[in-house]
Amino acid sequence: MGLYAHHHKGGHCCPPGEAIIDPPQYVVNDYFHPQIVPVIHPIQIINKHHCVPVPHHQYTVQTKDVFCPTDYRGKKGKR
Repeated sequence: MGLYAHHHKGGHCCPPGEAIIDPPQYVVNDYFHPQIVPVIHPIQIINKHHCVPVPHHQYTVQTKDVFCPTDYRGKKGKR
């Protein structure tokens, strides 16, 4: 038998109907590709300088001449 099972005197009893077209079915193929995206991480280096007092001893030297009067006469007479 063919597509149409009922035959009437050598012909078809019903003519073929109009074609029905369904809405299209979509098949989506997803492809993923790497994309390089720069991520920038700023780093700031801070050098802190601190003044620390450190004793540095310095000495000043003064020379002073002192003249002492001598009484030779008094010492000689007392001998």
